[in-house]
Amino acid sequence: MDLLANLALGAATAFTIENLFYCFIGVLLGTLIGVLPGIGPLATIAMLLPITYKMADPSTALIMLAGIFYGSQYGGSTTAILVNLPGESSSVVTTLDGYQMARRGRAGIALATAALASFFAGTVATFLIAAFAPPLAEVAFKFGPAEYFSLMVLGLIAAVVLAHGSIIKALGMVVLGLLLGMIGTDVNSGTARFTLGIPELTDGIEFAVIAMGMFGFAEIIYNLKQTESRELLQKKVTNYMPTKEDWRRGGKAAVRGPALGSFLGILPGGGSILASFSAYAMEKKISKKPDEFGKGAIEGVAGPEAANNAGAQTSFIPMLTLGIPTTPVMALMIAAM
Repeated sequence: MDLLANLALGAATAFTIENLFYCFIGVLLGTLIGVLPGIGPLATIAMLLPITYKMADPSTALIMLAGIFYGSQYGGSTTAILVNLPGESSSVVTTLDGYQMARRGRAGIALATAALASFFAGTVATFLIAAFAPPLAEVAFKFGPAEYFSLMVLGLIAAVVLAHGSIIKALGMVVLGLLLGMIGTDVNSGTARFTLGIPELTDGIEFAVIAMGMFGFAEIIYNLKQTESRELLQKKVTNYMPTKEDWRRGGKAAVRGPALGSFLGILPGGGSILASFSAYAMEKKISKKPDEFGKGAIEGVAGPEAANNAGAQTSFIPMLTLGIPTTPVMALMIAAM
């Protein structure tokens, strides 16, 4: 009954005219941002975050920013399928089979599969948030300094383990982040640390400011200077209805995707990117026809798209219950709250 009560409370809050309007704006912007390569939800939320400070209700701001986040997860699949150019990093895996399906005249089926898998995964993950958030919130009250320190160490280790490329560079970025986090006033002694005599640094460096500078304006300016040529499909996109075989193969992948993505979304450093890559690897491993992957296998679209949407949803659980952001986007959500 608690689950139904929580869902009813959330529906009563969300289904107001104002919140629905801002949700629509957020999803629309998120989908458009997801289609545009290189910008991403982090840069968009960083730039729009100051707008939310004028909103009277924090839940309205959270709904709009969450809409941007969710919309970008789906929007990235559109260009990944049609022009082999992922609009969002979590849609990189979708290009492997989605674009090949489009080249074989099945672009409509690939787009429909991505939309249906995303919707199903998002719905399942919403119920998971309502079911597991209250128990985690009770655990949060029992957290002390030792538990928070252990979680911080876990997050730092996960940042190194999950990093791509050189481990030395990953360790360097972790150390740089720790050094930036030390700037400000010591909470125990009240002594200013590494402020260089600048009064504005006594409160530390806000994450929203860093994200706006590094991932917002800098990323947009960088992408405006890039010029690439892409092979565009000249065929008209038709036939959005999957066949029975597509339903059978893609449906199973769409069910497995949320199970894996929901778990990985809770982990620090996980989120939608790790979920999509892991789901693709799992589908290829258990498939009876692994040789079809990379040539237009529908499981290669349904599984990752379901997983990245589920991972995006469940990444809210530790942020809302423990106050611990698992991804940079979740850190900006805390700023909105």
